[in-house]
Amino acid sequence: MKRAVVLLSGGLDSATVLGFVCHEGFEIIALTFRYGQRHAVEIARAQDLALKWGVFAHLIVDIPDSLFAASALIAANRVEVPPGEEHSAKSPIPITYVPARNMLFLSYGVACAESYDAEAVFIGANVLDYSGYPDCRGEFLEAFEKAAGLGTKCGVEGKPIRIIAPLLHLTKAEIIRMGASLGVDYSLTHSCYSPDEEGRACGRCDSCRIRRKGFEEAGIQDPTLYAGIEK
Repeated sequence: MKRAVVLLSGGLDSATVLGFVCHEGFEIIALTFRYGQRHAVEIARAQDLALKWGVFAHLIVDIPDSLFAASALIAANRVEVPPGEEHSAKSPIPITYVPARNMLFLSYGVACAESYDAEAVFIGANVLDYSGYPDCRGEFLEAFEKAAGLGTKCGVEGKPIRIIAPLLHLTKAEIIRMGASLGVDYSLTHSCYSPDEEGRACGRCDSCRIRRKGFEEAGIQDPTLYAGIEK
């Protein structure tokens, strides 16, 4: 059976990618990262998703949070996640940006793919309904794939690992409709950057705002439990 690595955060996009790759007939190695993110509840959601879809293996990788000074997504930095729109004319890249996160994640993904004889690494990157992160763009993914081909044994031997982002040019509503058609249970996913102590989504951060808008435009009930906000 053909194999693939899926970067599985536990969020809406990666869950959709997981469903898509399963339906494509791949045996899956899911890769999840613990890097001090304040929304660490997503790791448990990733475990639930991996169990539901019966992946071949689910690996959880620890990355020191000290690598990511100043990012509001890192709990130890004590930087507040801003509500609503994070962008400004002075800084188009939001404070929730985690330095080189996808570059690191994809590097682990390629190493895992080469070790497990997988032909591709799938990532839920998206350039339409997203928060403005530079490592979600197609040109970055293309450049990384080329670099991986040059820097790996399998690449040098003529079998480079592909980097595939099936959601890259879809709106959030289109992603949700796609996942629904694949049988993705979005109640198992988590998107919020700043959940409360019970793991409930804040409903106001960029990620929550994009998620809520996506479900509304898709015409599908949002199963997310938001703190203090009625559905």
